Amino acid sequence: MKKEILISFFPYMTHARYQQLLRAYGSLDVAWHASAEEIEKKAGWKKELAETFITWKKNICEEYIHMQLAQEHITCITQDDPAYPTLLKELFDPPFCLFIRGTLQHTAFPLAVVGPRKSSSYGRQVTKEIIPPLVHAGVTIVSGLALGIDGIAHTSALTASGITVAVLGGGIDDKTLYPRMHRDLAKKIVAGGGAVISEYPPGIEPTRYSFPKRNRIIAGMSLGTLVIEATARSGALVTAQAALDTNRDIFAIPQHITAETSIGTNTLLKEGAHLITSYHDILEVLHLQDHTQYVTNKEILPDSPAEATILAHLSREAIHVDQLIRQSKLPSSLVMSTLTLLEMKGVITNIGGMMYVLNK
Repeated sequence: MKKEILISFFPYMTHARYQQLLRAYGSLDVAWHASAEEIEKKAGWKKELAETFITWKKNICEEYIHMQLAQEHITCITQDDPAYPTLLKELFDPPFCLFIRGTLQHTAFPLAVVGPRKSSSYGRQVTKEIIPPLVHAGVTIVSGLALGIDGIAHTSALTASGITVAVLGGGIDDKTLYPRMHRDLAKKIVAGGGAVISEYPPGIEPTRYSFPKRNRIIAGMSLGTLVIEATARSGALVTAQAALDTNRDIFAIPQHITAETSIGTNTLLKEGAHLITSYHDILEVLHLQDHTQYVTNKEILPDSPAEATILAHLSREAIHVDQLIRQSKLPSSLVMSTLTLLEMKGVITNIGGMMYVLNK
């Protein structure tokens, strides 16, 4: 079992401490065999923390962890796994591992959809109306499984036979999964070909600090974030800020200026978010119009300008997506959506590790 997976079970592990170990030792395999004194000196950990880690490490049972994950039907991937979301790696602090129920293999064109737990009837209606045509266009709906808009977004995607991903702020095992009221919804998401994911191992209860960290994953793995509605202090605004930090598109639904749930979205609109009155607006910004037509007609379309540009840089020799973004000088979201479309057409192949080759 990879050390990234094992170390995620250490109760005091954070992304910052993970990075400290990597900088000090080059790999977790080396850090794993270091003494408390060495970790304190080289990684800069406090003495008590380093000693606690060594004691914990001596008592950890790899076989038990493996059995626990298997019993809960949970897999775990790290950043070098081909299944790890490419866009998520652009975060300042991407999760060093992800625990997954279900699969991320079918999550093309991910779009974050967020809103408050205490949603308005207007927000609920808009969500139910805008999600189905988006999933029919091949968009994957990413949200947080919370009560309110999150749950409606997931349910609307499933009702329309779409794929959806739920990102949690705690463990995804049956005992810990939160909110409890959405356990059945989580099972339906997995059964529908989607996934329930978290950076937290089984057994970790969510806290008020883990939800903002969860929100950065929702935004980080998505091409853009759609804020249905938000109060002045809504967690949806945290997700929107995370999207802004990674240079992703932010979409907001306009609402009556006297509504409390319009304060956040109207602020986003004033600050430059895309005003959304139809699902077409989102597809246009994300350059997914051609994909919509492709899904509808099931035909190979003539090359778009973006396709032509990217194909000019592809050959039988593998090229990394970051290099394609630099060479094409196109937005990363446009490159990713175009690569997915070309792969669906059978023109290119993703050989893993964010590497692509031309098929012909």
